[in-house]
Amino acid sequence: MITGDPAVDRALSTDMTIDITTTGRTSGRSSRIEIWLLNVDSRIFITGTPGPRDWYANLRADDALIVHLKESVRADLPAQAHVVEDLAIRRLVFEHPSAAWYRSQAPLDELIATAPMVEITFELASAT
Repeated sequence: MITGDPAVDRALSTDMTIDITTTGRTSGRSSRIEIWLLNVDSRIFITGTPGPRDWYANLRADDALIVHLKESVRADLPAQAHVVEDLAIRRLVFEHPSAAWYRSQAPLDELIATAPMVEITFELASAT
């Protein structure tokens, strides 16, 4: 399980389009965008095609974000982003079937070497 909530975990396994809220690295203001997530072996990743991305720069400066699920379930999930630099993990993500669209946009080796990528971990509610 990813979060411990069966409905949320199911959504993280099937839904691809989400919103994320990050904190602007220079403005300090909240910024919400629509983006895709990839579930690779129950690990959640956000990536993009090569090139600068504001969301990525924001997360490099402040790793806290909110993941907003909006397809099969609605939920706002506090989370942390971890920049993925390990080339083996990057290859695993970009070779995954769910990443086919990215492979149609840029060569695999370029994606692995230069595309923005973070792994998301969720803040779980503490047991009481």
